[in-house]
Amino acid sequence: MYSNTIKKMKKQSYISVPSQLINSLSSASLQSLLTSPIKSSSKPSRLNLFKNPRFYLSFILLFGLLEIFKMWYNLEPLVPFSPYPCSISSGILFSHQESSVSEGKFISQLSVRPKVEESDQEMSEFWKKNDGLGYGSCLDFSRDYKQESSRILKDRKNYLVVVVSGGINQQRNQIVDAVVIARILGAALVVPILQVNVIWGDESEFCDIFDLQHFKGVLGDDVRIVTSLPSTHLMSRPVEEKNTPLHVSPQWIRARYLRRMRREGVLLLRGLDSRLSKDLPGDLQKLRCKVAFHALKFAPSILHLGDKLTERIRSKGPYLALHLRLEKDVWVRTGCLPGLSHAYNEIIRDERKQHPKLLTSRSTMSYHERKLAGLCPLNALDVTRLLKALGAPKTAQIFWAGGTPFGGERALLPLTKEFPHLYNKEDLALPGELEPFAKKASMMAAVDYIVSVNSDVFMPSHGGNMGHAIQGSRAYAGHKKTIIPNKRQMVPYFLNSSIPEEDFSRIIVELHRDSLGQPKLKTSSKAGRDVTKYGKDGKTNEEDEGDVDASDLVHFPSSENEPNLLYKLIRHVNLQHVAYVSRVYLFMD
Repeated sequence: MYSNTIKKMKKQSYISVPSQLINSLSSASLQSLLTSPIKSSSKPSRLNLFKNPRFYLSFILLFGLLEIFKMWYNLEPLVPFSPYPCSISSGILFSHQESSVSEGKFISQLSVRPKVEESDQEMSEFWKKNDGLGYGSCLDFSRDYKQESSRILKDRKNYLVVVVSGGINQQRNQIVDAVVIARILGAALVVPILQVNVIWGDESEFCDIFDLQHFKGVLGDDVRIVTSLPSTHLMSRPVEEKNTPLHVSPQWIRARYLRRMRREGVLLLRGLDSRLSKDLPGDLQKLRCKVAFHALKFAPSILHLGDKLTERIRSKGPYLALHLRLEKDVWVRTGCLPGLSHAYNEIIRDERKQHPKLLTSRSTMSYHERKLAGLCPLNALDVTRLLKALGAPKTAQIFWAGGTPFGGERALLPLTKEFPHLYNKEDLALPGELEPFAKKASMMAAVDYIVSVNSDVFMPSHGGNMGHAIQGSRAYAGHKKTIIPNKRQMVPYFLNSSIPEEDFSRIIVELHRDSLGQPKLKTSSKAGRDVTKYGKDGKTNEEDEGDVDASDLVHFPSSENEPNLLYKLIRHVNLQHVAYVSRVYLFMD
């Protein structure tokens, strides 16, 4: 008995309590303080469980996790929730579907959903970006180049004046070469003079199209750019050269011009298109890229409008840009026919007979022979068939750049029927936005250029300076998807109407598998690659023989009824004695 009592006492625990509290406690209360049961014998009630805040906190947490999992599983967290699949388009509920459900009508979603998924897959494949393979722009100049720069920038004796002609992209190419030639000669470059285009009557100057201060700043470490000749050189008689051979080397330029330029102090060059070789030392090739893709930035007003139009069409989703060559003069010069009707074809034939010199090459070839050789521009029907075969969705947003098509809206009818969301800059611009650029063909072309370069996919219908310039800019920006039509190989399939549509699409896709603007390793020693066009031969090839600008075929008069200013004279006429004029009319510093 005594031992059992001792064991019970060992299991008891004691606490210290003030004497005042002990006096106020009953024996029962005191016993409850002394005894600490390990586990309550009574089970907790369910009512107490619901009163516990931890229960509600756990419930809310579990509910939140389920919602997050649901959003992740649907893969559409940014689309407004709707109990009816496919009832949302661009985030807006279709009211006619809601009313049908509210009236008790049954809508089968199983028959609709697979079609939408197939369309999404088709769209994702067409808009799929190229794999750039890690290639990017590289402007890391050599140590020798940088050391030579300090000497060139200090020179104040030799100046290069250039007059560039043609459309904006021809002028752009010539400006690029002018900077490189100035570097080769170690001369300062006077801001290039844009010759008045007699075809379009565009008298835009350099600073109207390009950002002059940006141009100077970017090239500040390569070539000294001056706005005008200094007063010390106004009395000199510049050495004028307008018959430079094609594709000359840096050695040829130095041997031909350096001594003469140093003697007179000023060298005047004209007609630089494709005069400078495309095969240059690495530093000069990098300088070409620096001028083309960094220094030649469009003027703020042009950039602002181009970006605005880009935002408007992109707000509707990804978009394709087309450069369409459907103008009347293009059909005349290429020796091809638009194919709209017999009457339209006869108009082109008559125009070509009246102006035989407009046919740029291979005058003995028939239209059919040119077509099979891939020398003809794609018309709207050809472009439509090509885009469909390559998987372009019918709902695609398409921006088209180019001049007025021969035949007007009729010429675009095949495109608009298949792809109703077809816009040009006039369609996207608000009233009055294009007025500052009216009768300024170069500025209008610059706006087209910006929207085309910014597109998700780009495709030209024919070769040409603008198409090549856009192709080069997109490649430099990361090999953005650019479809180059393989006309020579695809034309036979276009002419064969017996091929099933599915087989036709498969063939066209295969023909263009390597013609989507992806980077290509140079595997041959073929010369003439232009780095500003990325893979485009410097010399004219068969596919681009029809791309000579019309202004090249015009002989400029020896005098014009223009204000007697030296600057105007240089823009309009071939100078014979610049020195005599310069004595009277000064360049302002």
